[in-house]
Amino acid sequence: MQSPSGYKLVRLPNGACSVHSLAHHETFHPVIGPVAEAEALYLKQLALAERLQSHAGPFVLWDVGLGAAANALTVLRATRHLPSDVHLLSFDHTTEPLVFALKHSAELGYLAGYEDHLQKLLEAGMVEFTNARQRVRWEFHKGDFPALVSSPAAHELAKPDAIMFDAFSPAKNPAMWTQPLFAGLFHLLDPGRPCALPTYSRSTMLRVTLLLAGFFVGVGHPTGEKEETTIAANNLELISEPLDRKWLQRAHRSSSAEPLWTPVYRQAKLSPETYEKLRLHPQFL
Repeated sequence: MQSPSGYKLVRLPNGACSVHSLAHHETFHPVIGPVAEAEALYLKQLALAERLQSHAGPFVLWDVGLGAAANALTVLRATRHLPSDVHLLSFDHTTEPLVFALKHSAELGYLAGYEDHLQKLLEAGMVEFTNARQRVRWEFHKGDFPALVSSPAAHELAKPDAIMFDAFSPAKNPAMWTQPLFAGLFHLLDPGRPCALPTYSRSTMLRVTLLLAGFFVGVGHPTGEKEETTIAANNLELISEPLDRKWLQRAHRSSSAEPLWTPVYRQAKLSPETYEKLRLHPQFL
């Protein structure tokens, strides 16, 4: 099924249904499907159920790349039995994939029971509801995320306890993977509030970018055919397998490790200046 707005449903090899963007030529959660990927990459890796149980006050979760809302809904469904208070902030430049997904809720499955809340979110930009034993406040911030991060308005946003980062790939959407973007994101964090950010990429370029932005960085959980992903945090205790000096040596030899300093995709070896900054990162001292 194809939408005039540029999306279609696709059936994955494991039988799961997902959304495909015709403009970007990319499928959302393309290997194991929306729910399985969200569970492995975000829910379990961030230990969200465990953190919610021990968290005092609203747990603030940033959802960067709302898309068709699979990540956010998977988390809400899996943690609804916990007495908790979740403040969810979703970001995207468009609502089109979610509008499309709502029209195909039966085929996708994971939206079931949340359709009315999602419709209110689209209409008003915010919705509050009771999710079994959980209280939810969900905001949607539509617009250019890199521009938002660098604006004064970003400092008014609730500080996150965790970030689900799920943008299209650097080759298709380089503006979402630059060093200035992640540096700006890091500076928005509260140093006294431990925050972790997993994402699906394991590229050396991304990991260098995150390190230079100020994060500690480690090997993330496998998802589907990906043997590993990446997790970054402002607190080293949130990372179970930090990158070590052997990785640093491999990065030095890599042909694609220099961060994107501007929103133009390219591949390049580390510059001497970048390598020196990496070598002096607290993670490697």
